[in-house]
This record gives sequence, structure tokens and C-alpha cells, in this order.
Amino acid sequence: MFDRKEDATERLLDLAETLKGQKNDVEVAVLEWRNKSLQDRITYGLVKGIDAFIVEDVEEARLIAQKPIEVIEGNLMIGMNVVGDLFGSGKMFLPQVVKSARVMKRAVAYLQPFIEAEKDGKVEFAGKILMATVKGDVHDIGKNIVSVVLGCNNYEIVDLGVMVPPEKIIETAIKEQVDIIGLSGLITPSLDEMVYVSKEMEKKGLTIPLMIGGATTSKAHAAVKIAPHYSNTVIHVNDASRAVTVVGDLLKKNNQQHLSDLRTSYDLFREQFLNRTKQKEYICIEEARSKKYKINWSQTTIVKPKKLGIQVIRDFDITKLEAFIDWSPFFRSWDLHGKYPNILTDEVVGSQATELFKDAQELLQRIFSEKLLGAKAIFGLFPANTVNEDDIEIYDENGNTQQTFLTLRQQLKKRAEVAQHRIVGFHRTEINRSNRLYGLFLCEYRFWNQSTCRCF
Repeated sequence: MFDRKEDATERLLDLAETLKGQKNDVEVAVLEWRNKSLQDRITYGLVKGIDAFIVEDVEEARLIAQKPIEVIEGNLMIGMNVVGDLFGSGKMFLPQVVKSARVMKRAVAYLQPFIEAEKDGKVEFAGKILMATVKGDVHDIGKNIVSVVLGCNNYEIVDLGVMVPPEKIIETAIKEQVDIIGLSGLITPSLDEMVYVSKEMEKKGLTIPLMIGGATTSKAHAAVKIAPHYSNTVIHVNDASRAVTVVGDLLKKNNQQHLSDLRTSYDLFREQFLNRTKQKEYICIEEARSKKYKINWSQTTIVKPKKLGIQVIRDFDITKLEAFIDWSPFFRSWDLHGKYPNILTDEVVGSQATELFKDAQELLQRIFSEKLLGAKAIFGLFPANTVNEDDIEIYDENGNTQQTFLTLRQQLKKRAEVAQHRIVGFHRTEINRSNRLYGLFLCEYRFWNQSTCRCF
């Protein structure tokens, strides 16, 4: 390719001789873990999220085991227990756990044909489990791992997928006569949706145990927020590796005492949790009104909007939104706590945050280039006034009242050193469950006509 000298061929051969027999020291160092015992190799691959050798190691384990299912219950579960312990102790983070889950999924997928081949005739399942990621959430990795692990332990799985509304969950549970309902969610709004599902289950008179899981869930949330709304068993599963034991205990014959003890323990946990919470103090409405934010009208200028009324934006260029992305909540949703951009250099989570941010940037640019998402908006600008101390009247351009929002002033007692904020209230309403939540931040301003008012 670079034959620029007469002796180029001879010089290349001489160089090749000097490199003969040498090994890549970095590659040797990286693969040293391959010399460990079989269990250590499987555990290392799961902890580090390396799937390049998992099929090879699982096959070796399968040949040693009496049954393929023993590889899942033994070798793989041992490795996943290590993952769960590291995650629980703060030595692993959610992005790493997701990689571990993918390795586990590949290993189980390899073993499934061998497990199926051993089945003879009609299969008697140990129980039927409904699994679903709740409405508003598209995360399913944890749910899928639990489904696969339970399926490999002779449980029949009814997997409804993601974004499942409560009506479908309950309807399917009744139709399929399931033994347990498992709800999963990764994002914070999923917690409220789980509470709603539990309320609907109570209304329908269901007696099916409710199993809760997902990164944002906890025993405290299950005990304090969900269990009070459902008179039957609610239990939180902190990681996929514990699911088999939990389900087995729930479905044991003559286990009424176990279920009763479980409910009692959650009641006690809730009582202790609530008792340690400091009671909030409130002030009277007159005092709250006297503490409202005072506006200096002589130094306040309110500019009339160029256009009033409802306005619609269609086919918005979403690349313009990139500069306004708040990345801190993104990292929190992955259980990496810290403010962006400082989190990228954090001593504890910096390396994982940097790797995650790199992946997010690549996906974001793909969204932009392939136009995978679109943006639309609808908003309204209206004249508004305070009425009856706390309520807000909205007018059209001719000054006619269009809507009155009835609001409550914040009466929570605050510390003396807490400064008053310009935003004096927040009103939220939900039209119905199929629509989005619409919020009004209520701010005291002075409009172009110099009148005292509130606008949103």
C-alpha cells in the first residue's frame, strides 16, 4: 500500500519477524478471569455484564448438572444474588444491573430448549402469574427477567407487556384465574399507578396476592401507600433473584398463617414508618393570606403578550429542545444521584454516569437524525385576576369571565428564614384518566392595565 521505496518488501518482512510470537498483554490481562472456576466465571460475567462467554460457560454447567433447570437455580442464581447484594450495598448501580439482566436473559434463553425437551406430556404448572408494567411506563427488563426465572421454575406466566392500564390487568387476572399479580415500574409516576391498581382490585373484590417490584419501588412504599388500599396480601420484591422464593411461599398449601403474618408485618412496618415522620404544622387562613408575596408595583413591569388566547404549535423542531434538557432527573431515574454536570466527575458514580450519558447522547442524536419523535404544544395566554382572596378569574379579550379556578392558599407553617417565593400556589386537576394532567402555576403579577391579578 505504501510501496514508496525499492526495499519496502524486505523492510516489512523484517518488521514482521520482530513481532512474531508476541501476545497482546492487555488482552491477556483482561481475560485472566477466564482461568477461574466455572462458578466464578459465570458470576464474573453476570456482575460485569459480559455476555461473550456466557453461553459457553452455561453449556459447561449444563453438562455437569443433572437437569438444565439446576443451572438456573444454582449457578445463575448464585451470580444474580451477588449482583443483588452489590446493588443493595451501593457498590453497583442500575445501568450495571441492566447489563447483568441482559446476560442472565441470554443464558436462560439458551437453556430453555433443553428444559422444554425434558418435559413429557401435559405440564402441571406450580401456579399462574400475571406480570405487567403499569400504565405510563415502558420499562420491562426487570419484569422480563422475573417472568423468565419464574417460567423456568414451572410457573405459567401471563405477560401483558408494558403500558398496561389497570382495567386490562384486572380483567385478565379474572379471566385467566391467576394466582398472583405482579406489577413492575421503573419511573416515579409508576408508584401512583400501582396505588390506583390496588384500589381497583379492592373495588372488584379480588383476593389475589399483589407482588410489587421495580427500581423506584420499596417496602416502605408498598406498606405505606399500597397495602392500606388492598385488604389482601401485598408484598415487595426487591430484586428478581428473590422472586422464586417469594412466589413459592405465597402459593404454598395451607399458608393462611404465612399470609396473615405477612400482612401483620407490613402493618407494623407502616405504623413504625409513620410514627417517625414529624407532624406538619399549619397556620390559619388569615395568617397565610397576610404572608402572601408582596409585589412592589412601582418597580414591576408587565408586558402584554403579543397574542392572547389558545395557541397551537405543530411539527416543532425538537433539536431546539436539547439545550433545555435537565439531565439531573435522568440520572436519578437510573439511581445515580447527583447534579449534572458535576455527577460526571463524582468519585462514587462518575464513571457510570459518564458511560450512561454517552449512551444517552448517542440515542438522542439518533432520535434527531431519524426523526423518531415529534413535538407539539398547546397553550393559552389570558388576562386574569384574583377574586375572593384566593381564587382566579380568567377573561377573554373583551373582559368577559371565561373560567374561575377555586384554589387554596398554602397554610403549611414555614421556618422564619425561608424566603417567600413569587409562585404562591399550584393548582392541579385531572379531567379523566385518559387525559394528561394540566397544571397552573399561580403567580401574582401586575397586568398592562395596572390591576392586581394572578396569572398562569
